[in-house]
Formats: sequence, C-alpha cells, structure tokens
Amino acid sequence: MRNHSRLGIAVASVAVASLALTACGSSGEPASSSEDVNTPESITWMAMLHTPTTPEADGPIQTALEEFTGTDLTFQWVPDASKDEKINAALASDTLADITSLSNISNTSVRQALKSGQFWDVEPYLEDYENLSKIDEKTIASARVDGKLYGVPVQKPIARYGVLVRQDWLDNLGLETPHTIEELGEVAVAFATQDPDGNGQNDTTGFIDRLESFKLGFKTLAGYFGAGNNFVVEDDEVIPTFQTDEFKEAMEWYRGLYEQGAINGEFVTMQKQNQQDAIAQGKGGIIVTGLFEAKNYMNLATSADPNTPMAWALINDITHEDVPRRILSDTNGGFGGWLAMSTSEVKDEAELKGILAFIDKLLDEEAFTLMTNGIEDEHFTVDADDVVTISDQPRWEQEVQPYNSSRPSDIVATFKSSTPYVDEGNEKMAENAEFAVIDPSLPLSSDAFDQSWSTIQQAANDAYNKYMVGQIDMAGYEDAIEKLSGQGLDTIIEELSASYAETN
Repeated sequence: MRNHSRLGIAVASVAVASLALTACGSSGEPASSSEDVNTPESITWMAMLHTPTTPEADGPIQTALEEFTGTDLTFQWVPDASKDEKINAALASDTLADITSLSNISNTSVRQALKSGQFWDVEPYLEDYENLSKIDEKTIASARVDGKLYGVPVQKPIARYGVLVRQDWLDNLGLETPHTIEELGEVAVAFATQDPDGNGQNDTTGFIDRLESFKLGFKTLAGYFGAGNNFVVEDDEVIPTFQTDEFKEAMEWYRGLYEQGAINGEFVTMQKQNQQDAIAQGKGGIIVTGLFEAKNYMNLATSADPNTPMAWALINDITHEDVPRRILSDTNGGFGGWLAMSTSEVKDEAELKGILAFIDKLLDEEAFTLMTNGIEDEHFTVDADDVVTISDQPRWEQEVQPYNSSRPSDIVATFKSSTPYVDEGNEKMAENAEFAVIDPSLPLSSDAFDQSWSTIQQAANDAYNKYMVGQIDMAGYEDAIEKLSGQGLDTIIEELSASYAETN
C-alpha cells in the first residue's frame, strides 16, 4: 500500500462493486482499450457544485487529474441549488460545455433537449472502451430516452435500501433477526408492546416512518409483496404501482401494524430530521432506509450518549410468501444522470471519441481514488489493514469533495472503513444489485406525465395517508384512485404504454 504512483495516489485494497460481465465488441472479440484513442488537449466541463466554494483550478486534485488524463480541464461550476435554472438557461441559449453534467433526470427541459439533437447518442461507441463497455445494462436501459443514450450514465449502486432493526432490542427480547414480512411485523409489534429497551415504560414503537412513506419507506416494503417500482408493465400496459393488488395488499398489512401501535402515529407529518432524532433517541427500532444509514444513526446516538447500547442488524433479504427475493431500486436503476456531450461544442465523431476516452480514464481505480479520497498522506491515510481514513476533513471538503460529487461512477471500488457498519452496508448494497427491480417508465416519454404526474402522485399519496390513519377504508382509497383516471392518469398510461411499445 505504500507504492506511490507518479500522482502520489495509492489505491486501497478494493472490491469491485459492479456485477456486470466483461463486455465484448461487435465482432465478439474483447472491447478495445480506450488507450487506442487519444484524449483531447483540453475539455470544458459544466459540473454541479455541492460545496460552498469552488476548488482552485490549479489545486492538487485538478492538477493530478490533468496529469493522469493528459487533458487540460476548465470546470464551469454550477451551484446544485440553482442547477435547474442554470441548465435550462444554457440549454435555451445553447451555451453548453463539451461535457455537461445533467443530474436532474426528470427535468422536462433536459429531456426535451436530449430528444431534440442537442447531445450525442453515445451508445454505439461505449463497447470500444475498457471501462465504459462494462456499464451495467440495467443502468443503460434506465438512461435511454426514446431508445437513445444521450450521454454516459453516471453510475450509482443499483439498490441501496434495506431494513435496519435494533439488534440490541432483538437480543433483549430473545428474538431472531427477521427475514420475512411476517417476521418483520411480529418484531415491530414486539418492539411496541414488550419494553425492548428495558426501561419499564411504554415509550417505544416498531417502525419510525416519515411523510415520504408513500414514496420511500412503505414503497420499499410494498416491493417485498411484489409491487413494482413506481410503475409496472402488465399485458404491455404501463400502469402506476399504486393501482396494483400487491401494493394494496401491502397497505392492508402496514395499516394493521399501525393500528397495533407498531408504527409511529405521526408518521404522515414527520420530517426527515425528526425521524432521525427519534431513531437516535431510541423511540423506535425499525427503519426502512439506505443500508449506509446505520453508521449515521450510530454517530447520532453516540454523540448524545457515548455508552449507548445501540446496535443494528442490516437486513437486505426480506421476502414474502412465494414472491422471489427482490428490492426496489432507489437510484433509478443505478443511474444518477448523464455526462452529456453537446453536438454544438463537440463537432465531430473524432472529438467525441476523445472525450469518451477521457471519461473512460476517470473510471480507472487510480482516478476514482483521487476524486473520492484525494492524495494519500495529504487528504487520507491507509493503515496496515487497508483501512482508509480522511486525515484532514476541512481540507478534503475544500479540495476533494467538489470532484467527489462529479465522478462518472460511485461504484468503481469500495474502500475499507474503520467506521462501524460501513463495510457491511457496502457489501449488502452490492448484493442488492442481483435482485433489483427498476422503474420501467424511466426511458419512456409522455407529455401528460410531464404535465400532471406530480399532481396525480400527490393525490394518490394523500389517499394512502388517509387510509393509513383510518380516515378512509380500502374502498375509499380505490375510489380516490379511480377519480384520477379522468384527471390525466388514463392519458399518462396510454402515452407511456405507447412509448413502451415503440422501444420494446
């Protein structure tokens, strides 16, 4: 681990997080290396900025990236908070960079620009690059728009969610770790009724959910019942999951737990911060969330009480009856946006190939380490067990974090951590990829969806909330959903189904 490259970067012992097979060229031979194509002398890149200040252009990370890729870089940093406004303006005026990071995949202006010819279709070229050729097909499928791939997909873990259960509470009550929906429900009721923290008070519940339940927590649980991810294809018709029997079966199960006090009563109004505080304070023992969150809950709890007994079971294999193991993708099939190449800035195929060679180099472990951790002994250290530790957090935030947020992929490698639950969370998120269920509507087009889906989804969310707290019964929920048919839902289904037929 102490053999430094010419950039002073040491790549830690890594576990490749992608399960994609080695790609082959169209002839059946292995894809050619991107080293066959020269990277451009210079590239402009419009990237999103997630930090208060921009990094110095001659700082250590950009300098090292330029040396590694052989390309001079000019970043046009766009504050993430104003990205839609800035990107929309750049699209309208056609004042784009060579590479533009398009991270809001639902932005209507972006999707229209993609379809209008403002960006190159890169899919025919990916097989010619060592790293780009290995992008998971699920991610590519999610990133297509009307059958075309108008940019290199930014790769994320395909499915990060699971169920976190207080292991110390399970131990206190003599319960086994749940691995089925039935067992999970039994644990939730036990946590609400059997004093799992042993304080002699009736002050705990099972699930701590929040107001995004319909779109996140409960949605994930419904997936275990066989419900789809936002939409599902049935007999070549694309319909919203909230109309399906599986979703409604999950609702009935969840409401049963709510009626037994096994879900926090105020969940339909609870904010995320309040949810986190409730978990850290030991008010509940089950949360449906990203598996990476266990470390954060431990940090919150130990900051309040260094002697906290809190311990977590990270569960990623919940099943229900005869439904095969599955987990809904929370990252759009591992797709976090496009690195899109402007057809007005990138003039010809030769220039495009050079830029793709540059992006391919950023997917090497050495460049990934640089953009993730920085430079060894300046920003991070590696111990004898290959554990990576950020050694200067303020310096890392200023010099490295902006590039961390601009990586073409989050899954090139994983680094061993000394923080509890990080390694376990990474392993289980990687396992999830095999069982991920992805929203089939992502690559489809519908003007009615763009215009009215948010309103329709909110109305369905409201009906779900009313059902959960007992204001309406299942017939009332179904009536509320039926009313949406004449408010644009039927048109959305018709247009999405037509788009699906065209691209499948």
